[in-house]
Amino acid sequence: MEKAELLYEGKAKKMFATEDKQVIWVEYLDQATALNGVMKDQIQGKGELNNQITSRIFQYLTKKGIDNHFIDILSKTEQLVKKVEVIPLEVVVRNFAAGSFSKRLAVPEGTLLPEPIIEFYYKDDSLDDPFINEAHIAFLELATPAEIQEIKLIALQVNEALQELFAGIGLQLIDFKLEFGRLADGKILLADEISPDTCRLWDSDSHEHMDKDVYRRKIGNLVPVYQEVLARLNNYSF
Repeated sequence: MEKAELLYEGKAKKMFATEDKQVIWVEYLDQATALNGVMKDQIQGKGELNNQITSRIFQYLTKKGIDNHFIDILSKTEQLVKKVEVIPLEVVVRNFAAGSFSKRLAVPEGTLLPEPIIEFYYKDDSLDDPFINEAHIAFLELATPAEIQEIKLIALQVNEALQELFAGIGLQLIDFKLEFGRLADGKILLADEISPDTCRLWDSDSHEHMDKDVYRRKIGNLVPVYQEVLARLNNYSF
């Protein structure tokens, strides 16, 4: 497989074409961003850690029977994925109150939710990724009602699988963000990445933050935290 022209460069990764039109070459970058790009820093080693963590997690989800775009890890910073038409939605699953949920609803961080809550955000940097509902999604023609129901079902399946995985390595899955895309035949597929950049993780014993909040809230060094998450994942057998 050969890397071809650059197709897209985002905040955390570059995406390249390959000789196979249905396969994308992804390169993870040493860049940390938060608050929709208000915070931005180069952090050596971050791309390597995100690539390896998300590859490990997608391998786990594949074993659990959850279809996703991941094909193979190529190097410390690169992987191959299936090409999808990205659905411009950020799908957030919350198990505990934290972050913007706590601020919006005045619910103390760490409050266990009776059942997982799924939220949708319109993926548009110029609009600051606003919170939207299913009526907005239909109006904007981002996805059909049937697709939204499928996305919600997959999101809950992912939540159940990830809670099991993270509990096995001493972490609580507080909340996380997923993105989805369509294959050429219209099939909905889990895409993007799953890492401490997209998951809020707390140590099960100490409740210390083991995710991007250490950078976002300036409470610690991101690299050692991500290294610890990767080490735990690599030591977990599945």
